[in-house]
Amino acid sequence: MRLTVATTNDGKLREIRKLLAGLPVVLQTLADFPPVAAPEETGVTFAENARQKALFYAGTTRGLTVAEDSGLEVDAMGGAPGVQSARFGGEDSTYPEKFRLIYDALAKAGVATSVARFVCALAVARDGQVLFEARGVVEGEIAPTPRGTGGFGYDPIFFYEPFGCTLAEAGDRKSSVSHRGAAFRQLRAWLETSELLNSQF
Repeated sequence: MRLTVATTNDGKLREIRKLLAGLPVVLQTLADFPPVAAPEETGVTFAENARQKALFYAGTTRGLTVAEDSGLEVDAMGGAPGVQSARFGGEDSTYPEKFRLIYDALAKAGVATSVARFVCALAVARDGQVLFEARGVVEGEIAPTPRGTGGFGYDPIFFYEPFGCTLAEAGDRKSSVSHRGAAFRQLRAWLETSELLNSQF
């Protein structure tokens, strides 16, 4: 069976390949198809955006396609950056710039840190239908300063208390607790029991 992972983010792809390793599935990415403009993400939740992307790219790839939307919610910022996580501070802003914006927002709120969480919603679509959805969450807090060089995105400022470090310092342990890991393990379980694994498409 072929499954297209609708992302061009190398960090996400590395994580997803590991999480689905061993399944009788041929993983494809958007790089295996002619370039197409990304759909506008108009959802107000991660789940809505994941559905939009899965349906859009399934129409392009004409096969089983999984898309995810994920990001960081900071309680002291009213849940921001949320679905705007990738675009926080502007489309071309770097993650160190995004970190500074978050620390500035916390300072304005009169706090040094805040409860926060990573959220990942995924959807699997084919032939204009959403066939499966999952959601993964990991709770933590904003670290006082960025720490660690592993991971990607907001990992250096996300402190995970059970590990006593940020997710950028967690190494291979990250996938066991991460939001994306939780969502894609649900996908893996669904695929393992699905008749789709016997499909040639």
